[in-house]
Amino acid sequence: MSLFKARDWWSTVLGEKEEFDQGCLCLADVDNTGNGQDKVIVGSFMGYLRIFNPHPVKTGDGAQAEDLLLEVHLRDPILQVEVGKFVSGTEMLHLAVLHSRKLCVYSVSGSLGNVEHGTQYQIKLMYEHNLQRTACNMTYGSFGGVKGRDLICIQSMDGMLMVFEQESYAFGRFLPGSLLPGPLAYSSRTDSFITVSSCRQVESYKYQVLAFATDADKRQETEQQKLGSGKRLVVDWTLNIGEQALDICIVSFNQSASSVFVLGERNFFCLKDNGQIRFMKKLDCSPSCFLPYCSVSEGTINTLIGNHSNMLHVYQDVTLKWATQLPHIPVAVRVGCLHDLKGVIVTLSDDGHLQCSYLGTDPSLFQAPKVESRELNYDELDIELKELQKIIKDVNKSQGVWPMTEREDDLKVSAMVSPNFDSVSVGVFADFQRQSTDVEVGADLVPSVTVKVTLQNRVTLQKIRLSVYVQPPLVLTCDQFTFEFMAPEMTRTVGFSVYLKGSCLPPELEGNTVVSYSRPTDRNPEGIPRVSQCKFRLPLKLICLPGQPSKTASHKLTIDTNKSPVSLLSLFPGFANQSEDDQVNVMGFRFLGGSRVTLLASKTSQRYRIQSEQFEDLWLITNELIIRLQEYFEKQGIKDFACSFSGSMPLQEYFELIDHHFELRINGEKLEELLSERAVQFRAIQRRLLTRFKDKTPAPLQHLDTLLDGTYKQVIALADAVEENQDNLFQSFTRLKSATHLVILLIGLWQKLSADQIAILEAAFLPLQQDTQELGWEETVDAAISHLLKTCLSKSSKEQALNLSSQLSIPKDTSRLKKHITLLCDRLAKGGRLCLSTDAAAPQTMVMPGGCATIPESDLEERSVEQDSTDLFTNHKHLIVESPMPEVSPLQGVSE
Repeated sequence: MSLFKARDWWSTVLGEKEEFDQGCLCLADVDNTGNGQDKVIVGSFMGYLRIFNPHPVKTGDGAQAEDLLLEVHLRDPILQVEVGKFVSGTEMLHLAVLHSRKLCVYSVSGSLGNVEHGTQYQIKLMYEHNLQRTACNMTYGSFGGVKGRDLICIQSMDGMLMVFEQESYAFGRFLPGSLLPGPLAYSSRTDSFITVSSCRQVESYKYQVLAFATDADKRQETEQQKLGSGKRLVVDWTLNIGEQALDICIVSFNQSASSVFVLGERNFFCLKDNGQIRFMKKLDCSPSCFLPYCSVSEGTINTLIGNHSNMLHVYQDVTLKWATQLPHIPVAVRVGCLHDLKGVIVTLSDDGHLQCSYLGTDPSLFQAPKVESRELNYDELDIELKELQKIIKDVNKSQGVWPMTEREDDLKVSAMVSPNFDSVSVGVFADFQRQSTDVEVGADLVPSVTVKVTLQNRVTLQKIRLSVYVQPPLVLTCDQFTFEFMAPEMTRTVGFSVYLKGSCLPPELEGNTVVSYSRPTDRNPEGIPRVSQCKFRLPLKLICLPGQPSKTASHKLTIDTNKSPVSLLSLFPGFANQSEDDQVNVMGFRFLGGSRVTLLASKTSQRYRIQSEQFEDLWLITNELIIRLQEYFEKQGIKDFACSFSGSMPLQEYFELIDHHFELRINGEKLEELLSERAVQFRAIQRRLLTRFKDKTPAPLQHLDTLLDGTYKQVIALADAVEENQDNLFQSFTRLKSATHLVILLIGLWQKLSADQIAILEAAFLPLQQDTQELGWEETVDAAISHLLKTCLSKSSKEQALNLSSQLSIPKDTSRLKKHITLLCDRLAKGGRLCLSTDAAAPQTMVMPGGCATIPESDLEERSVEQDSTDLFTNHKHLIVESPMPEVSPLQGVSE
């Protein structure tokens, strides 16, 4: 903030809710009085043209009625106003007003009134040009070295320069490669136009080159060929400034040299006539306007730069000489002579604040009143500080930083899943792609179940938005609900149906509802944003039907418990017929996708076995079994129930799913690259054919049509292959998530991990809701596991010093990921514990066997790990994947 404020000499506010920009302000002796006094000309986007002649009685006065010389409503928005010698046959100054589709030139004159009301001013239209293209900005000057008159050049929104020789239209030229118009200025010394293109480079075009180029308006070809005619222009010089320009100004205070000033978004540049940089200055604040206005000493130029911090800086070349504070953000700044006061700074804001000011040296400071000085008693201050700290501590203990109970009582969210299926299902069984012919459901419709979510609010709530999410391929009939307002003590209930769509199984049966809302307060009527959520669990029968138990299976898991086995009929009612002895120890499940799972309960031991042909299908039944066992024993009043896993960790089966998923990702990349190549080839053939068809002298196609047809068929086939690969990748990722959930569950049961440790594993192994080519599961999980091995599971400070890659990219293969997963299991088996506290990076004081090596960072370390891998798993049999014994029947092995 500046110490000095701009001294207000005269100011006013223009209109109501009008908008202005940098081209809307101009200072000149527009009425040709010849006394050297400038008038302030302002045009607005609302179409109002105003001319002021400020002459305050004393400094700081506001605008008086006689200060406004003229106010005219021209109807069309005014983009820019300029004053010059625009009328032929005279060297008097005239006013040029640029509208979006019209250029008007007026003469401004005053006639002496008959009474004391003063001089009356009026404008007279000298001529106008209707524009065929929408205008952006304009510049003027003595183009081509003409004497005694000014020509006007208008730049259109599509990059066309239209030159007007006063009352007549001269020519129009398209700038090559123009995309968006930039600021435009004319250099009389080099007779060239200078602009900044959308390529962020300053470009200079000679007027003679523009004049002798082919006229774009007289060509009889198509519009595309008109645009192409601009390529005949040759640019004089270019300079890449690397940013978009806000304004360009060309000054020549010395006849021997001129300078091109360019104001960028972060810098301003001073260039020579040939495009070389004289100097540049990096700005501390975002600029809004600028004006090079004089040369105080030889070889230097003073520049005014306004910024968005309400500041006006004065630079002498690159040296900041003065900084003053303005009451508004200027979008246009000019310097002129008003009422015999030279060097008045005139600024205009975008909302119409017009101010004439000068640079004063009277500091505007607030002087605090003097207070009685007294000596400080530090003992009393310490006692008072301790009392305040105690009060703050008590408040934090009793209420917390946020009043949680009050926030939770604002809105209560509850979800209820219907115990029965919908009478009319919304899921169509035809959506399934059967993988085998023995899938029978007994009905033509996939079952659907209704979920009702109830919102109960205690206070007034606004902008309530309810979002529901379930794991694909589960589908919702509606997942977004919006309420603008809820009165106090109001209840809203919404319902939706859930069903399975697709041939694969969801990795979870848990759904989540999130409600975002705003609670208005006295100080904040818009409301404080808050979020509440509620989870619900879908029934197993939504995706599963009773099936026949299978005696053979490729994959088996055994879960140990510390309580007597429970009848499966009590755990899974509805999946088996009730027998006479009320004891069922074998139960079969058939998923709607076609796979089968068998569940066995031991009659003598405290074990349960789950087996299936697909490894990932074990997850849902295993998880459902553990949840229902816990609920069963909680109802019995037993609190010490626990499950454990002591079998071999099925890492090999898990790694096969990882390899299959990674292979599909690689195939997807190859297919997309091939599709891109064929698309480029297809477009190239199209261009060749288009050129042949447009040629006035027909030439043979040379089998280009055959090549086009063949390439088209390849593009269609590759697009179908990419789409099929994406479907396969989605199914593979869903199966991989199911298998990952199962591995995390088995690790938790095996090492008896707490809920916080299991949450850390889930965050490391399941970081993504969906898989993409840019960010995939393999590289994300590898980075997360590497971080765990480096921090809480590290065994030495050497591992903590390893630098992990900060950029995630698809790996070449999955060998590194599989090694890290194996090493994670081994570290957990040897006493490692997962923790995210600040002490997690400290080395753990535990004895590590020699077989457990650090993360392989070189070929030598990788070979040593491979040699010790057999020893690493020898002492931990739960990590060895054992093949099932052939002499024991799967249905009898548990009941022995």
